[in-house]
Amino acid sequence: MAGFRVLWASEFIESARETYSANFPETPLDARDIRKVTAADVLEATGLEVGELDILEGSPPCASFSSAGKREKHWGKVKKYSEGSQRTDDLFFEYARLLRGLKPKVFVAENVAGLTKGVSKGWYLDVLDALRAAGYVVDARLCDAQWLGVPQTRQRVIFVGVRKDLKLKPAFPKPLPYRYSVRDAFVGLPAQALAVRTRDGRRSPALPAPTVQTHGNRKTRSELTLEGPSIGGYAVEREYDGLKQGGQSARYFNLIRANEHAPSPAITALGGANPGVASVTHPTEARKFSIAELKRICAFPDDFKLVGTYSQQWERLGRAVPPVMMSHIARTIADEILAKIRRKS
Repeated sequence: MAGFRVLWASEFIESARETYSANFPETPLDARDIRKVTAADVLEATGLEVGELDILEGSPPCASFSSAGKREKHWGKVKKYSEGSQRTDDLFFEYARLLRGLKPKVFVAENVAGLTKGVSKGWYLDVLDALRAAGYVVDARLCDAQWLGVPQTRQRVIFVGVRKDLKLKPAFPKPLPYRYSVRDAFVGLPAQALAVRTRDGRRSPALPAPTVQTHGNRKTRSELTLEGPSIGGYAVEREYDGLKQGGQSARYFNLIRANEHAPSPAITALGGANPGVASVTHPTEARKFSIAELKRICAFPDDFKLVGTYSQQWERLGRAVPPVMMSHIARTIADEILAKIRRKS
C-alpha cells in the first residue's frame, strides 16, 4: 500500500503461512522457527549485501505482554500459540539478532501497548536497549489505529530505528483529523456479507464459500462464512440484549456491543473461537461480525484471501497490524527518512 516491495518473509504458524502465500505467492516465505534463521539466510534469499536493505519490519508475537492475558505467568515457557506451541516472550531479541546481522537502513517493529505497562515494562526497556545496541537511533510511540485510517480502536507500540551512521531521527505519522465508524466501514458491502447465520451453522446453498488452492494441493475455504455466527441461545445473548451500543458486560468482560457510530473496539485473536465466546459483537444484531465485516474493521482489502476455519480467519485478522495503519507508518518512513538518505547519496 505504501509502494514497497517485500523481498522475504518469515512465518511459523501453518494457517498464517497459507494465508500469506495465497495473497503474496511471489514472496519467499520461510517456515522455520525464527531462532533457526540467520542473517546470512536472509541475505542469500534476497540477493542483498549487509546494509543494503531499506526496511526490516517485524511484529514478534505479543500475547505474552497483552494486558488481557496472564503475562508473567507464561514468561520463559513454551505454551500454546495459535495452532502450535512456542515460547514467544523472547522473540524480540531474535529480531534484534537479525537486525545486527542485516544492518538495514531503517527498522520498524510492533507490539501490544501492554509491553510498556506494569510488570512488562522491564522487558520494554530491555528491548529498547537491545535495539539501540544493534547500532540504531530508536524511538517508540504508542499509536492508535483509529487515528490512522482504521475503523477500530487498536493501540500498538511502534518502534522505529534509523542506523546511526545515517544521522537521521526516527519519524512517525501524525494522527489524522478524522475517524471512521463501523457504519462507515460497512458502506458498499454486499447484502450477503451482512446476513445473519443461524446457530446450527446452516447457510443458504445460494451462497457457496469460494476456495483457494494452498500448497500441498489441499483446498481450504477462504471465506468459510459470509455471515456472522448468531450468539442466540448462549449466555452471552442475554447479556448482549441488556447492553446499549458501545456497552461492555460486567459479567463477561470481553463482551462488548459495538457502536455503529464509532470505531469498533479492538478485535482480539480469540474472539472467533465459537459463537458462545464473549467478544466484540455486531451493534444491531445478536451475532458476531462476518469475515467480510471484520476485513473492513481491520482495514484489509475486500479481496484479501483468508484460509482455514472461521475461528482461524478471525485470528489472522485479530493478530494483525491493520494494513492501512502500517501503510501510514511506511509512507512516513519513505518520505521523511529514506527520501533524505537518497538525496544525501
